Amino acid sequence: MSQPTDIEIARAASKKPILEIGAGLGIGAEDLVPYGHDKAKVSSSFIKGLEGRPDGKLILVTAINPTPAGEGKTTTTVGLGDGLNRIGKNAAICIREASLGPNFGMKGGAAGGGYAQIVPMEEMNLHFTGDFHAITAAHNLLSAMIDNHIYWGNELEIDERRVSWRRVLDMNDRALRDTVTSLGGVANGFPRQTGFDITVASEVMAILCLASDLDDLQKRLGDMIVAYRRDRSPIYCRDIKADGAMTVLLKDAMQPNLVQTLENNPAFVHGGPFANIAHGCNSVIATKTALKLADYVVTEAGFGADLGAEKFMNIKCRKAGLAPDCVVLVATIRAMKMNGGVAKADLGGENVEAVKKGSANLGRHIANVKSFGVPVVVAINHFVTDTEDEIAAVKAYVEEQGAEAILCQHWAKGSEGTAELATRVAEIADAGLAQFAPLYSDEMSLFDKIDTIAKRIYRADEVIADKKIRDQLRAWEEAGYGHLPVCMAKTQYSFSTDPSLRGAPTGHAVPVREVRLSAGAGFVVAICGEIMTMPGLPRTPAAETIGLNEAGEVVGLF
Repeated sequence: MSQPTDIEIARAASKKPILEIGAGLGIGAEDLVPYGHDKAKVSSSFIKGLEGRPDGKLILVTAINPTPAGEGKTTTTVGLGDGLNRIGKNAAICIREASLGPNFGMKGGAAGGGYAQIVPMEEMNLHFTGDFHAITAAHNLLSAMIDNHIYWGNELEIDERRVSWRRVLDMNDRALRDTVTSLGGVANGFPRQTGFDITVASEVMAILCLASDLDDLQKRLGDMIVAYRRDRSPIYCRDIKADGAMTVLLKDAMQPNLVQTLENNPAFVHGGPFANIAHGCNSVIATKTALKLADYVVTEAGFGADLGAEKFMNIKCRKAGLAPDCVVLVATIRAMKMNGGVAKADLGGENVEAVKKGSANLGRHIANVKSFGVPVVVAINHFVTDTEDEIAAVKAYVEEQGAEAILCQHWAKGSEGTAELATRVAEIADAGLAQFAPLYSDEMSLFDKIDTIAKRIYRADEVIADKKIRDQLRAWEEAGYGHLPVCMAKTQYSFSTDPSLRGAPTGHAVPVREVRLSAGAGFVVAICGEIMTMPGLPRTPAAETIGLNEAGEVVGLF
């Protein structure tokens, strides 16, 4: 009998009413806003009432650089949360919402896999509670109001050549990366070159994930720089008078979403910035809420630790006053072999030497996480093709790096497969071993912050940035933005900016082709190499195989 697919497992789940899941956390029915029977938003009034409660332990799940072999970071996050509850701990999970771009592209969904999933899986991977639609609408309302202001006389004297606010769409569409708007004559406004980013790269998304409440949200929205005058003085969102209406559109989206795992444990799913082009973490408000309600909170950061974990530490923790107690670094034997030079088609055969060679990628991530002062445990996400000798090779290598690796079988066994990992993680978190500190200080110059990440995390020899970019960074420092952290936008597939360089490359350079100021979110984005803020679809997009069967059920979603 064949193994059921993720969607078949999710569809067969025995879900509890969401009010029951909330009650288990001490959230009353009056403090939940149900979206059907299996998902709900947690009211802002309830969250405000949690102030003063002690925080639980914060556990970050990150991973090696992604490969086509698969790593299973979200699956491990869910499995670990279930595992902690299995061994008698009060644990909750915090992850991001899924973007439609990768769902219909090549990455697939973001609800976990096998018997370590969050449900309802289909809704979570599609429209869910409408948060992304609200973010898209709020962002594009501001776009429309900017062009409308220019059309009706341009009282603010916006330089039409220097409108920096682009539009967004939650879909991979390379044709929209660079566009010209307002064609067709006088009635349509003044033509100008602009473009689209994917919604998860929107500064509005970043702000929603970093704001503490609605007042903070509106202030941050108002602080966004959307254009410049001819004298280079900035135009803010509040000058356009869009911040109030945008806050109205985002009012419900600011409330975290509560759902459950296959084993009926609580999961907060909220926000969704990508880690390769944004800061890659779920919302601060969801994480802080979970920490008040659970003794252990398992969260994740996108892609490899060189992106997601670095931004979790340097941006999210810095801005929100958070500090992780333990980091779980996910790796697979298959990915080690691929980093060791084995082709995807040949990953099924035993190759201990390739595992040893490819473990250099894992080793660098271990060292990087340790540089933040946080203890790290490696979770080996098990595949049926893994051999005992290959597993032993990874365990021995990790021990040489001063850490430990634990085999996990949550995909096939659920929480039973992560009980050992959960026990060790809880021991480490409870021991208070972490001495967390960000990688750089607020006082360091913006370019030096970029340089520090490139050299200490990516192990690059240098950062290449032309005079125009360096001058722009200095101008922002003079304008009072020098204290901000930096958000690196680069390929997720390598420590370098070349996606084909697997393993642990050295001797490379990090070219910065553009910098963007996200004044409302509170960071500076450095766009490196060939990374795009509007992805494209692959040659064969997942959308080609997604549809409805005769019973009206979704098929092809994964």
